[in-house]
Amino acid sequence: MNMVCLDMEGVLVPEIWIAFAEVTGIPELKRTTRDEPDYNKLMEYRLDILRKNGLGLKEIQETIAKIDPMPGAREFLDALRQETQVIILSDTFEQFAKPLMEKLGWPTIMCNTLEVSENGEITDFKMRVEKSKYSTVKALQSIGYDTIASGDSHNDLGMIEASKAGFLFKSTEEIKKEHPELPAFEEYDELLEAIKAVL
Repeated sequence: MNMVCLDMEGVLVPEIWIAFAEVTGIPELKRTTRDEPDYNKLMEYRLDILRKNGLGLKEIQETIAKIDPMPGAREFLDALRQETQVIILSDTFEQFAKPLMEKLGWPTIMCNTLEVSENGEITDFKMRVEKSKYSTVKALQSIGYDTIASGDSHNDLGMIEASKAGFLFKSTEEIKKEHPELPAFEEYDELLEAIKAVL
């Protein structure tokens, strides 16, 4: 049995924080896991900026409501789900993901959660498990699945390298250079064919 594990932001939908940075005019919020490998450090940095600017969950959700999947993402996901089981493994949060999952046809997603105060301030974040993508892939393997993984950022490398087959998708030149052993694709058709070849 195979299980394809896909990253969400940068692979199926645009980066939420980059979109929010553009809406708010705060360029520091454009920093993502492509730039910062330490996710906890990145989130603390983001929450600090939100606090300083009086921004909370409501403002981010308003931005997310206007985000559409990348062109071709829904069709790619539909085609892939006809071939095999698919899970989206993301370091995003339940409070962010729901409207995006609706636009993608409700695929299964495993992500994290935010702690939000009554006034809407994001006070903290709760990771589902340490190294969540890698840990989930290892757990799936422990119950009999062969995993195939694809993502674009530093926090995807663990699940990609631990899988039967792994691919970079729409990644940075820096990450591609650091990992020349990983096939890298830019188009959904190419990624779909590569996955089908190892099923």
